[in-house]
Amino acid sequence: MVAAYIEEEGRVLMQQRPLHKARGGLWELPGGKVDAGETDAEALRRELAEELDVTVDVGAELGRHQHAYGDLTVLLIVYRARRHGEPRALDGQTVAWVSEAQRAALPLCEADRAILG
Repeated sequence: MVAAYIEEEGRVLMQQRPLHKARGGLWELPGGKVDAGETDAEALRRELAEELDVTVDVGAELGRHQHAYGDLTVLLIVYRARRHGEPRALDGQTVAWVSEAQRAALPLCEADRAILG
């Protein structure tokens, strides 16, 4: 799994998973699965285009964490990224720019929490 850390004016772009999906209601950095034959950067660009209708420049790796949920184990790799375009929720998720103080109060996916603190 790959995710984008997009920070602007001291806030980070995050999304809340739709209630009907696994880990519904939890917040996470935008991103998703890496398909066979894709690089992490290609997957991140594809996922953000599909989920948020934005293009991104993918930068340096920020961190990685492996986490075992009840139904699967994920290796989450987070990259710094810069967006082009205004994010629009295309997958039924809630999208918000979140300050560090706000993020501390949000129910985060465990893999994201391990990287974000």
